[in-house]
This record gives sequence, C-alpha cells and structure tokens, in this order.
Amino acid sequence: MSPPRVCSGATMAVALVLMVAMSTVILAPHQTEAARAFFVFGDSLVDNGNNNYLATTARADSPPYGIDFPTHHPTGRFSNGLNLPDLISEQIGSELVLPYLSSELTGQKMLIGANFASAGIGILNDTGVQFINIIRIFSQFEMFQQYQQRVSALIGAAQVKRLVNDALVLITLGGNDFVNNYFLVPFSARSRQYSIPQYSQYLISEYRKILLRLFELGGRRVLVTGTGPLGCVPAAMAQRSRNGECAPELQRAAAIFNPLLVQMVQGLNAQLGTDAFVAANAFANVEFLSNPRKYGFVTSKVACCGQGPYNGLGLCTPLSNLCSNRDVYAFWDPFHPSERANRLIVQTIITGSSKYMSPMNLSTIMAMDSGNN
Repeated sequence: MSPPRVCSGATMAVALVLMVAMSTVILAPHQTEAARAFFVFGDSLVDNGNNNYLATTARADSPPYGIDFPTHHPTGRFSNGLNLPDLISEQIGSELVLPYLSSELTGQKMLIGANFASAGIGILNDTGVQFINIIRIFSQFEMFQQYQQRVSALIGAAQVKRLVNDALVLITLGGNDFVNNYFLVPFSARSRQYSIPQYSQYLISEYRKILLRLFELGGRRVLVTGTGPLGCVPAAMAQRSRNGECAPELQRAAAIFNPLLVQMVQGLNAQLGTDAFVAANAFANVEFLSNPRKYGFVTSKVACCGQGPYNGLGLCTPLSNLCSNRDVYAFWDPFHPSERANRLIVQTIITGSSKYMSPMNLSTIMAMDSGNN
C-alpha cells in the first residue's frame, strides 16, 4: 500500500482463521445471555476503521470506498461495502464489531467484541514501515489487554475471562510481509537476507510466537488465515505480469508459506492439547479467479477501482477509474476483494472441507460449541 501498494493483507491473503460458537454467557444482571463475542486482529483485509484515527497513508476513509456500505460512506474498510469480519458477524448473528479506537466503543457495545486490526501491518515489525503510523500486532495485543481491563470494570474479571475464552477470534497476517516487505522493491533487504523458502520459514516461526501470545491472552477459538494467491491480485498483475498470467514469484511464495502455516497450526494445537487454532486457507478455494464467469464475475484480473494496467496501479481515489457494478468484479481495488468476492470466501470458511479449513470449518465449530453449552 505504499504509493502504489495498498495493504497487502489486501493481497487477499484472505485465507482466514476463526472460531465461532453460539454459546451463551452470563454477562451482567440485566443481560442474562449474549451472542459470542468476536475479536479481530490483523491487516487491511480486516481493518474496519482503526487507521482512520492514525496519521498514516494506509487509510480507506475517502470515496469511493464504502460506496456500497449501508451508509454509502467510507468507513475505513478497504472494500466497496462489507469486509470479511462484517460478513462473519452477519453469519453468526452478531452486530458488526466496532474499531477499538472508535469513541463509540463503550458500555454494552464492548460486550459484542472489538476490532484491533490496522492496515499495512505484517508478522514482522519492519513490514509496512512506509506507512509510518500503524498498529503493529503486539501493539494490537496491548490494546486487547486494555479492552479486557475496561470490560472488567463493567462485568468483573471472572466474566471477562469467560467472555474472551468463549469468543470467536480472527487473525489475518502474512500478505504484507511479502508484498510490502520482501517484494516491495527490487533487491529489498529481506530478499538479500533470505531466499523465499527461508523467509517463509522465518515468518512462520515469528507467527507462532504471535499465536502463542494470543493464546496467553485468552484466545481459544482462533481463525488463522493464509495469504491467498498473492500473484493474482491486480497490483501484482500490473507490475509483474507479462502475458496476463499471475506473477510467478509471488505465487511461489504463497505456495510455500500457506502449507507451512497449516503445519505450524497443527503442531501448536498438538503442543497445547486443544484445537485452539483453525488454519483457514479459504482463499485457496478461489475457482472464481480461474473461472470468473461461472460465478457471475466479468473479470478476476481487473480491479473495479484504480488506474493503469488492470486498474492495478496506485490507490483507489475519487479520480480513479470506477466500475458501475461492483458485483461483477472479483477485486474492488488493486489489492482487496469486492464485497461479493468476500462473501464467497466467507462461505468457504463456514462450510469448506478440510482441504481449506483445518481441523474444522466454522459451522462445525458452532455446532460443536453449542452442544457443549
């Protein structure tokens, strides 16, 4: 997302990880039960407005972002409408969670959960430095701790622990570590330091530390997404494709990273003795990229909003080319899927086979957890 790059999480790294359970929890004397809370961490694929409050170039707070959102105004989501967390909330029957930095996140609204994500971040702290002010993942976790302290004042420490342990959590990281770090410029520092397989292993080792910290903070049903087809987004097509094919080096990076992520998640669950983490490689199930017309898209290569080849250069702005019907474009901007494409991705998260959701999909989690309550 730097000048010509807008958040690589946007890269549709969208293979997500979550967990859900429609369990009921005793929260307060006048609220005997509530839908499971939902917490979101990560990058631009899941940021719903935190970066609006920061001095950063990684923002989506101007038109035409939000053109198809219920208010028809930009909200900070890198989407024409709803994004992945919104659509997951919709599926589990919950209200949309607010960004943690929003002044509206007070009182009973806090019991719904919170979104801590910040566009531009990655697994590594040196990812996204060009965006200056962004909330890196361990800072998101510090905010999560603050959240727990604030809610404790409302309902007590014991109930907060239960609220968090029973919650659904989504974390989306990794795409920016390639697009806005390793491949950001030719001969980047990281590309001189590591080969793609070495770098992928390094990212996985650091991601494991992140997930362990999330477990320490109470996460017990966590959806962890993969990166998606990094080389097929319009930005990669515009800058790296020669004959209309997906950029091979970025595709190779995703093909190495995603299986390592699944293996790491499986090993971590085995070590912890519980299936706390779900590897969501939902964006690998993207037949709509290879066969867009079957799914009602006119293209999976050209972004709805942008400029240059494939509308893949620069940012989506009021001066950009803008398609008239967002529902027939798989990509909204050079990096991010359209709301309609996001809906297809969320459907895989809910009902996808073990090929895409390991060890289980969201509907299985919901059924299992409701049976335990």
